Amino acid sequence: MFQIRIHGRGGQGVVSAAEMLSVAAFLEDRHAQAFPSFGSERMGAPVMAFCRIDDKPIRLREPVAEPDALIVQDATLLHQVDLFAGLTPGGIILLNSKHDFRELGLASLAGGDRRYRIFSIPATDLALKHVGRAVPNAALLGGLAAVGGVVRLASVVAAIREKFPAAIAEKNVAAATEAHALVARALEPAHA
Repeated sequence: MFQIRIHGRGGQGVVSAAEMLSVAAFLEDRHAQAFPSFGSERMGAPVMAFCRIDDKPIRLREPVAEPDALIVQDATLLHQVDLFAGLTPGGIILLNSKHDFRELGLASLAGGDRRYRIFSIPATDLALKHVGRAVPNAALLGGLAAVGGVVRLASVVAAIREKFPAAIAEKNVAAATEAHALVARALEPAHA
């Protein structure tokens, strides 16, 4: 089972990201579940959502305490919430930031015995460029698809198209596709 925890703020599409990720998994004939966890339910408040993906039925119903991947939609949460709690060794971190993880003081997470795989994606910038709104969820899902083994970009694109009306969907598809290309380029041996 692959487990994902998504952190962000109300209004950034955290819950929609988990839902689209689960739909992408369903489209690949896999089992998935997605559900949110709210604190105070207002715009800008910290929000978490969870997604599990497996090849067999999922019986768990509790929040994801030990994720294999973490999606951080708002870098301002880095020093407010213990985002990395429970992340499995070798886990994936997708961080919405135009700054490299070293610039953000997270270099120690890539070393040591945990060796997290960290990717900074300027998801808000991509959303503003393509969608015209600061909603980074689709771009971050495109980035996750590039890491491999979770879902394919084609499935993320189909889930986006299922979630949004055509004009909005295509803008989000463009953001996801560009983020996918950025992460794929970062994974190339010359950039590793």
